[in-house]
Amino acid sequence: MAWINSLIFLVIGIAVGFLIARMTTRDLKQQKNMKRELEKSRYELEQYRQELVDHFAQSAELLDTLSKDYSKLYQHMAKTSSDLMPNLPDQDNPFAKRLGKITEVKKEGASSNPPRDYAGSGSGLLKGEESARAR
Repeated sequence: MAWINSLIFLVIGIAVGFLIARMTTRDLKQQKNMKRELEKSRYELEQYRQELVDHFAQSAELLDTLSKDYSKLYQHMAKTSSDLMPNLPDQDNPFAKRLGKITEVKKEGASSNPPRDYAGSGSGLLKGEESARAR
């Protein structure tokens, strides 16, 4: 009789163990799948961010090139309009007004001297203290 009880408990234990293992294995598989999907999503997000940064960097370079080319084109048109139509009054020349502005901007930006970080002459602020110390 003891053998039969032991055998019944063994079969019940195996069945319960099988059911518990089956339930936890499903959750474990789902957890692993979710973790895999999360890692994949993180990788794709990081890849998307990098592509976005590259896109904006390239766009900035293209816009810079475009603005430089536009400025060159405008200067060319202004120069050739004054060369090809020298007798045309400035009021009729559409480039005459802005040509002066472009050359002014170039002259302002073309300064080869570094900016001064000091005053040209003494301000006299410390002269009073020096004369007081000398007394």
